[in-house]
Amino acid sequence: MDAPHPALLLVDLQRSFFEDGPLKARAADLATICNRLTAWALRNDIPVVAVRTEHARDRSTWTISMVEDDAGFLLKGDEDAQFLTDLITEGTTELVKTRDSAFHGTDLRARLRRVGVNQILVAGVSTHTCVAATAADAYASDLDVVLVDDAIASHREELHESTLDLLCEEYRFRRRSSGELIDGPPVSFESRIPEDC
Repeated sequence: MDAPHPALLLVDLQRSFFEDGPLKARAADLATICNRLTAWALRNDIPVVAVRTEHARDRSTWTISMVEDDAGFLLKGDEDAQFLTDLITEGTTELVKTRDSAFHGTDLRARLRRVGVNQILVAGVSTHTCVAATAADAYASDLDVVLVDDAIASHREELHESTLDLLCEEYRFRRRSSGELIDGPPVSFESRIPEDC
């Protein structure tokens, strides 16, 4: 198999998701870890895509549940739809999405293909929704996936580990810590069996 040419995806590290609940306490920590990952990636010529969810006020991009609840969320221009204040996005490419997966309705796959990416390193929130959907769609796009487990979190803590385990078991994704990526050799395609999940 080809040598890995990774890109780092930072998924939905937006203020709204960290305003309350379990993620509130993780905001500073996740921003710090993702900033270290971004600095490492950019030093090593690894593209970084900072992904945000954003919806139109006219309801044209709203999900079924948003329409049913008559409740807009992450609306264009609102402060809570912006990245965490402490997250450094300089040098990254921003991608705006309207659904859980960063691939749905976007040109992400084409962007990655243009620069020869065949592996994505996934960080962000929430584990069981946007992270899982993005990772599964990456697999469907024939991309190798590495889950940066200490840079992924969920507002439903009880689903965090089980979701990561399921992704590893079903798709043979690998889990690595940010430290392993930053301090270690590139993640190879060899041994895709999920023995290290």
